[in-house]
Amino acid sequence: MSVADKIKEKLAAELNPQKLTIIDESVKHAGHAGARPEGESHFRVEIVAEVFDGLSRVERQRRVYAALADELTGPIHALSLATLSPNEDLAQGGQ
Repeated sequence: MSVADKIKEKLAAELNPQKLTIIDESVKHAGHAGARPEGESHFRVEIVAEVFDGLSRVERQRRVYAALADELTGPIHALSLATLSPNEDLAQGGQ
């Protein structure tokens, strides 16, 4: 199973998102510290979930980090997050 698939599986199970986009940005970091030759080390995750309603940005990130704890100690070197509640997503033009 790819790292991206593991991210998707774990976040879907833990946070029940309405939207989940996982972008492998590893190619942008080739040759940098933490980059793996096979890729799948740098990701951007965009997630919309009801569980984020009423939580601060830091609390939302902690929820994601907790769900991906194993991956963050292994294959994931960098993780960029966009965490929104459904209402925030709508306000930004999401569907």
